[in-house]
Amino acid sequence: MRLHVSIPLRWSDFDAYAHVNNAEMLRLLEEARIQAFWRPDDGGTNEAGTAVLDARPGAEQISLIARQEIEYLAPIPYMRAPIDIELWVGRLGGASLEVCYEVYSPVGVTPRVLYTKAATTIVMVSAATGRPQRIGDELRAAWAPYVEEPVSFTKRG
Repeated sequence: MRLHVSIPLRWSDFDAYAHVNNAEMLRLLEEARIQAFWRPDDGGTNEAGTAVLDARPGAEQISLIARQEIEYLAPIPYMRAPIDIELWVGRLGGASLEVCYEVYSPVGVTPRVLYTKAATTIVMVSAATGRPQRIGDELRAAWAPYVEEPVSFTKRG
């Protein structure tokens, strides 16, 4: 199963070539990841129940990015409707997980265009020691329904 997160594009996301700048893609993926996995400050969760990470100051466990890979398949042109980012967990390890993404044209736009594929490896770390910390039962239970095959990159040589 996959999560769908709609992310609006900002005018500043675009470069002189009138498409989303490659560096801004990392920000768009970050925004989708935060919406999908970070618990809101009011303590609630998102519809899917995957927003279970406490990212507030003073949290006992933090998440760090260990690796990111992006494959750009087509330039994203300016559009006013939010892009549709599908997220899932490609691997759920002991202290790390791989978040996978496919970035599509807005919901309802036909034909549906796949613009980007990406993967982010996140390591859970003790805020006190800075050392990797096992993914707890609550996080594992929230994310388990979203585990499927990792993203398949097509342009590897």
